[in-house]
Amino acid sequence: MDFVHIPVLFNESIEALNIAEDKIYVDCTAGGGGHSSAIAERLTTGKLIAIDQDPEAIEVLRERFKDNDKVIIVHDNFSNLENILKNLGIDSVAGILADLGVSSHQLDTAERGFSFHSEAPLDMRMSKEGTTAAFLVNTLSVGELCKIFSEYGEEKYAMSIAKNIVKYRETKEIETTLELAEIIKESVPMKVRREGHPAVKVFMALRIAVNGELQILEQSVNTMFNSLEKGGRLAIISFHSLEDRYIKKSFASFCEGCTCPADFPICVCGKEPRGKLVFKHKTASREELENNRRSRSAKLRAIEKIK
Repeated sequence: MDFVHIPVLFNESIEALNIAEDKIYVDCTAGGGGHSSAIAERLTTGKLIAIDQDPEAIEVLRERFKDNDKVIIVHDNFSNLENILKNLGIDSVAGILADLGVSSHQLDTAERGFSFHSEAPLDMRMSKEGTTAAFLVNTLSVGELCKIFSEYGEEKYAMSIAKNIVKYRETKEIETTLELAEIIKESVPMKVRREGHPAVKVFMALRIAVNGELQILEQSVNTMFNSLEKGGRLAIISFHSLEDRYIKKSFASFCEGCTCPADFPICVCGKEPRGKLVFKHKTASREELENNRRSRSAKLRAIEKIK
């Protein structure tokens, strides 16, 4: 099986980890193994823990690294990182990378139901387990659907789309990607249709809701940072403003020192910075933007643990 994924900000993210050949690293979203291979190539006595929740990715990773004893493959969600490391007998690691969002393989495999360009069951489950997008659009109320589209997709016409979905399903369940895409198209003004496919934001919002992506991120950033050894680095690539906002806020809290009022003569809170930013953030170069359209919304942030 081919699991093709074009990693964005590839060189920048690998460089951000500052890889040492004898240390332990974690790729939280290993996918087809692009980033993982680059990390493993730089190791001699070190180890890489490659994690992914997608069974198709795990199958590819096991084949790709079957003769590489430096790579440990784990079929799990990175929200369970603390237990994963504990089960491996690892207290801390030198670097952690997380490439958030959907992979190229998942988008391009029509039957996974992530894309509105091909007819397929309305699925969108990264792990192939749990609640599908079809279940959400056929069971949630207008208000619940509107909230998902507004909060996760920042969709201006969320209410109109939600109302039309509920109206449509009164006569027939919504089963496929193109069926939903057509409902969305009919729910927005003509000028919006001319600006690009109107289903982009709703499909992204449903994917985030189906996979609990923001909740998992919120559960995991502290665990990732706490799992680093002193001098270790955490690099996260995000594709959504809500994700990036949370990462930025979390990194800022790790870097925060004394919070005493300015007029206090001495510090009484005792709070010291636990981390320092490797850089503020990085986005795709002009060359990468031309070669990989999916890099246009990508943003990389990296932090080093100092305490």
